[in-house]
Amino acid sequence: MTGVVDEVLVRERTGADIAGLAAVLAAQQPHSGYPQNWPLPYPVERFIARADEDAAWVAELGGRVVGHVAVSRVEPGLEADLWTVGANRPREELAAVSVLFVDHTAVGRGVGKALLATAVDAIRASGRLPVLDVVQETPSAVELYRRTGWQVVGEGRPWWLPDDHLPVLFMVLPD
Repeated sequence: MTGVVDEVLVRERTGADIAGLAAVLAAQQPHSGYPQNWPLPYPVERFIARADEDAAWVAELGGRVVGHVAVSRVEPGLEADLWTVGANRPREELAAVSVLFVDHTAVGRGVGKALLATAVDAIRASGRLPVLDVVQETPSAVELYRRTGWQVVGEGRPWWLPDDHLPVLFMVLPD
């Protein structure tokens, strides 16, 4: 006999999702180490819903919110400098996959992959090139990105990275 497995449903994030996402982020942090600076020096809700985002989605399993991803504009700074050189494109032609996290109880169910695909599809539909950054302390994330075609174009130390961490990898997903 086979069991029915809930399918991952990805939908646009609403304001009503933020409180639940804050709880998911807090619960998964000890397992994933994301975000690295924890507790955050500002409200978790501000980490999730950002001023520079173009769009955001949540993933549900069985009607329960279990993940999040956003697409953000690439603002001037270290990240933009590394991505523009690595992608050989101006900042305005790039968009960042950001704030991607999955409930630790849902890992391995395709949630992260579905969220990432949604963000990449939206970036490509906007005519921009997908970029992201990832900490090396999460090798499973680095491996997922590499397996799906992302390429490292630089390393750097953003302001938020703890001193005892390896440099952040900056990646692009070529056309």
